[in-house]
Amino acid sequence: MQCSVILSTYNSPEWLEKAFWGYLAQDEAEFEIVIADDGSRSETRDMIAAFQGRFRHPLVHAWHPDDGFQKTVILNKAILQSRSDYLIFSDGDCVPRRDFVSTHLRLRQKGCFLSGGYHKLPLKLSQDLTRDDIQSGRAFRLAWMWNRGKKRSFKDLRLAAKNAGVDRVFNAVTTTRPSWNGHNASGWKSDIVAVNGFDERMGYGAEDREMGDRLRNIGIKARQIRYSAICVHLDHARSYVELDGLAENKKIWNATRQQKATYTTFGILKSSVSES
Repeated sequence: MQCSVILSTYNSPEWLEKAFWGYLAQDEAEFEIVIADDGSRSETRDMIAAFQGRFRHPLVHAWHPDDGFQKTVILNKAILQSRSDYLIFSDGDCVPRRDFVSTHLRLRQKGCFLSGGYHKLPLKLSQDLTRDDIQSGRAFRLAWMWNRGKKRSFKDLRLAAKNAGVDRVFNAVTTTRPSWNGHNASGWKSDIVAVNGFDERMGYGAEDREMGDRLRNIGIKARQIRYSAICVHLDHARSYVELDGLAENKKIWNATRQQKATYTTFGILKSSVSES
């Protein structure tokens, strides 16, 4: 097994199914999928069961009861249940291009984590996306998107760059800071465990980037791959966003940056002792 792909999800079985079709079409099959399920209803469990046996390695379903937004908690559980020494993180509403996994594996380096992005699809196109669109590769072609109503944007370069062979140049010159982005990031399991995973005090908003800053603080470098590792993001509402939670997250994240923290005592291991 080359890696574990950890996918977060919550009550979005239709979107997760589309993501699965993308992973079934990968040009690298030696990976497992660990679903980090933040309390979805039985429809998600049933859909996962229907895909069991279609991948080279069994699907792992990490689940806990629904008690509000606890993505960080279930991600830490998924990390513990993963069986590989290299972890790719994405969301169950992100559909990977055929070379998504192999690109992460090809570009991985000791002492680094990889920072990717996504290309957002409008809601109607997200809903209409079919298995054949995904597995044939049409879902990642700009002309196909434009013909179906997607507005043109400079962000379309993310899909065009690798086909034109200039993704390395774009990765090098972009002004976007490489950060740990939960929809498209990867790193060594030993590094993630060293900083004790995600801070479970954090709700929605920067919970992924905060962990990325702790990785930086132990000397792990961030490498930009937003123009190389491609996934499309399916649109949906975000009813779980709470302004009070965003403010609290910002306090925790600011403390991590100001104190150059390397460890959280609210992560995978619960302890009163922190490391510096």
